[in-house]
Amino acid sequence: MPGERLTVRGTSEVGRFPGAAPPTRVEVTIHKEGEKKQEEGGCRRWFRKMCPCCCKPQAGSGKDVTDRVEVVKPPAPEPPKPKPQIDDNNEMEEMMLSVRSVDLLSSKTGQNRQEHHTDLYHGDELIIRRGQTFQMELELNRPFNADTDKLHLDLKTGPLPMVSKGTHVIVPLVEDLEDERWEAKIVEQNGNKVKLSVNSPAKAVIGLYGLTVTTGSAKGEAATTHDSSKNIVMLFNPWCEEDTVFLDDEEERNEYVLNDTGRIYYGTEKQIGARTWNFGQFQEGMLDACLFVLEKSEMPPSGRGDSVNVVRVISAMINAQDDLGVLVGNWSGNYSDGVSPTAWSGSVEILRKYHACDGTPVSYGQCWVFSGVTTTVLRCLGIPARSVTNFQSAHDTDVSLTTDVYFDENMEPLDYLNSDSVWNFHVWNDCWMARPDLPPGHGGWQAVDSTPQETSQGTFRCGPASVNAIRSGQVYLKHDTPFVFAEVNSDKIYWQRNLNGTFSQIHSEKKAVGHEISTKAVGSDERADITHLYKHSEGTEEERIAVETASRYGSKPDVYSTPMAEDVSVEVKMAGEGPRMGADAQLSIVVKNLSSHPRRTTLHSQVAVMYYTGVLKGTVKKDQMPVELMPNEVKTIDWVLPYQQYQDQLVDQAALMLTLSGRVSETQQVLANQTTFRLRTPDLNIEPLGEAVVGKEMAAKITFTNPLPRTLKGVIFRVEGLGLQKGHEVVVGDVGGHSTVTLTEHFVPAQPGPRKLVASLDCKQLTQVHGVADIIVLEQ
Repeated sequence: MPGERLTVRGTSEVGRFPGAAPPTRVEVTIHKEGEKKQEEGGCRRWFRKMCPCCCKPQAGSGKDVTDRVEVVKPPAPEPPKPKPQIDDNNEMEEMMLSVRSVDLLSSKTGQNRQEHHTDLYHGDELIIRRGQTFQMELELNRPFNADTDKLHLDLKTGPLPMVSKGTHVIVPLVEDLEDERWEAKIVEQNGNKVKLSVNSPAKAVIGLYGLTVTTGSAKGEAATTHDSSKNIVMLFNPWCEEDTVFLDDEEERNEYVLNDTGRIYYGTEKQIGARTWNFGQFQEGMLDACLFVLEKSEMPPSGRGDSVNVVRVISAMINAQDDLGVLVGNWSGNYSDGVSPTAWSGSVEILRKYHACDGTPVSYGQCWVFSGVTTTVLRCLGIPARSVTNFQSAHDTDVSLTTDVYFDENMEPLDYLNSDSVWNFHVWNDCWMARPDLPPGHGGWQAVDSTPQETSQGTFRCGPASVNAIRSGQVYLKHDTPFVFAEVNSDKIYWQRNLNGTFSQIHSEKKAVGHEISTKAVGSDERADITHLYKHSEGTEEERIAVETASRYGSKPDVYSTPMAEDVSVEVKMAGEGPRMGADAQLSIVVKNLSSHPRRTTLHSQVAVMYYTGVLKGTVKKDQMPVELMPNEVKTIDWVLPYQQYQDQLVDQAALMLTLSGRVSETQQVLANQTTFRLRTPDLNIEPLGEAVVGKEMAAKITFTNPLPRTLKGVIFRVEGLGLQKGHEVVVGDVGGHSTVTLTEHFVPAQPGPRKLVASLDCKQLTQVHGVADIIVLEQ
């Protein structure tokens, strides 16, 4: 049929019995919904008669299939192993294997640097990103013999490398590379030269590694080592899905990782100014300087695999306040013994000077300089980052989450109490990462501020604070979320001293801070307003709920009137195993009134697509529902997300987060609920056919029905069974909406006992589809 094809990659498992393992045979059927079953064509009947061995009929084949393709592939012969060249005296055969030289293939124009997106960095060092394979070449004193020779790599970072800390890595030689582990594989061998492909896990420690190659023999004789003259620099990898800093948008990666210039905004909300800033993260000496900053922080190298830890340390090290970091802050107006903060136009000179002077802080910086340097360091290390400007930015000094202004009895300001302030503008940073240390939904953009304002756990630093947590007022989530929340969304509260010395609220401004939050747009020099990421629209009920939720965790929890009662509850329920992929998602919202009085509220709902790492991709649907409850009434509201609204939005794992919020009119009780749910995908159904006996051919039928009303493009099945058959791929091609695919696997069990045949489906539009069959294999 047009658009349907079948190829098989891989070979059958070779059994214990000579000649017992026939070639892999796979039969595939695709039956489209509503399609009439066809009789076998005349050409095929003639071909089957002429060549019955290549076109065997199957029981019932003329009755229950619409198309069948069978491919026969003989086992690929093993390539001959290179034999060492030996002279007349057999000296070469007995010579101990050793390494003469190591080529890290580190040229800017070479495969490693190009594939790892590190070709923009200055110099010819090997600069790679974790979670991705890289290549190297070894020149040996004689050809490598896999049967008698041993070889492994040692990578070490930090002053005291330890295997238990992940700072001393032993990389073994393996036949096949697997994800998420340190491994090396010989991919080419030519005389005395071998080419290795080396794999690293996505949680590897970043930094500078020294490389040693160790060779020996299978007999356990004394090993020899060779130290590489060049080091390896490991960076974070926004291109790797398993890395916490993974960013799936190519344009955003180009902007927030690879762009070395940007715009920083200043002035007032009515008169926004912009200046170009040279981040220069790829310039000569910048990578060395950024690694030097990490080294000066005295952060244990073992902690450098955690992006949250690294960002927190960078936030502290960009300012010199308490750790001899990069920049001295100065707001005095007197900069005669240094450089005025307004005179800088980029980060390169600052970082070079800090590195060249062995960590002597550079004078001087203010918020935009701290932010520009932070962007440079984070992008250089591979963490997506941007500079962000907040206009009318509050500085909360007492963790009240309000901006407080105090007056005496005569309405004269009490300067000694008025330590809170509102800056015309303040510049900090956003960085992108998953937050496995927080509840789901709080990954994505994180606020980090290197300007020394307040201490965090005893050090002048701030963040990373989840921007999603800031927006919803969840200030109890680390790190430093209350401080950033106050900067963008605190109310300005006016207090007057009473005759007895106490203070009373006399006025509040609810829209005083957090305006025109700005960053450079992706791919252009335009200004992008990102206020909506940090706060709900001013004056909306969601924004007020966030403010009051946050304030209850501050030092003045009673600033806002506490609810008179908390007698209404809201929860989300799902029927059975939950919504299915390809259908409308249906949930139930249960609202209970536990009081003997009527209650009214408006529930605001928002559903967003979420990566499995907890990072929200974007909002799919927003709604609001008025709810009126009679005394002691329980009301169930049907909530539906139509398939058409999520079909083009889903990412791997198909997870969604439903957020509900509201306020009870009569009591001012705040209602809040977050529910994560997954759209369930169908299983692959695997049915063993025939008796399972060692050395005897059997089969298994694998069936899959496309649950979506759209065509799945480029479907691949992966099938494997330990002791049954080797893993291989079957490329099926396109599968129409609601069509059914039937695949028949023929194999010869090689080992007795309980075995599992597993299969999975690989397709961009549909993930997490798999199945398993338990097969008990009998001895012959």
